[in-house]
Amino acid sequence: MKIKRQKQAKKTISFYKYNFGFREPFQILIDGTFCQAALKNKIQIKEQMPKYLMGEVQLCTTSCALKELETLGKQLYGAKIILQRFQVRKCPHFKEPVSASECLLSMLEETNSHHYFVATQDHTVTTGLKKIPGVPLLYIILNTIVLDKPSQASLNHVQAVQLGELISPAQQQSIRTLKEEQGIGQKDGERRGKKRKRKQSNPNPLSCLKKKKKGVPTPPLKKTEQEGKRKRSRYKKRKVEAGDGTAAPAAANT
Repeated sequence: MKIKRQKQAKKTISFYKYNFGFREPFQILIDGTFCQAALKNKIQIKEQMPKYLMGEVQLCTTSCALKELETLGKQLYGAKIILQRFQVRKCPHFKEPVSASECLLSMLEETNSHHYFVATQDHTVTTGLKKIPGVPLLYIILNTIVLDKPSQASLNHVQAVQLGELISPAQQQSIRTLKEEQGIGQKDGERRGKKRKRKQSNPNPLSCLKKKKKGVPTPPLKKTEQEGKRKRSRYKKRKVEAGDGTAAPAAANT
């Protein structure tokens, strides 16, 4: 019976992997009802969940689910202790908490874009989640964890994708990446703001040559004070000699 249940779980996981893009680590949203059933049936969630799903898992919950257990009192104290060990994911009801069932439904929205598994014993939650395609459901029956078969909404979605009426999540993701690479769907300012990186090229060899310095005319040398004095003294001597020459003929005439 255990082997048969394991094979069925493997088949269901492959269905969600191939058609809805589920990947490890599997994210599992857990509420207080599932923890209470695990405590009652002595099931170790952290140990048995990875073995049953045959892969790495991330166990998580919401603040609304924890708040609900706090308000219910001591009867669910053990379930509250178990639920507090898991990661708390942000929900839109931080300021005004709602019931755990309403919170879980809001976390998945219409498409379960974050690929959550949901572990719950709440019938109202499972009824609402079965209307959303691509939501794997986990619950506890006869001391064992069971992964439910794909819902009719999931089967109808896959059939519509195969007929070409819808686009699968994997195809949507590939289209998004192509648009981001091409810059399609972005605003003009964002598209223009991104500059392409230029490839590094070798520098121009002519630009590496040193520039030749142009000849700067040398300023005329300043005359030293001594040379000026010498020239002045020579000029005076010439004047004196010229004066002596004029005086001598005059004396001879007399």
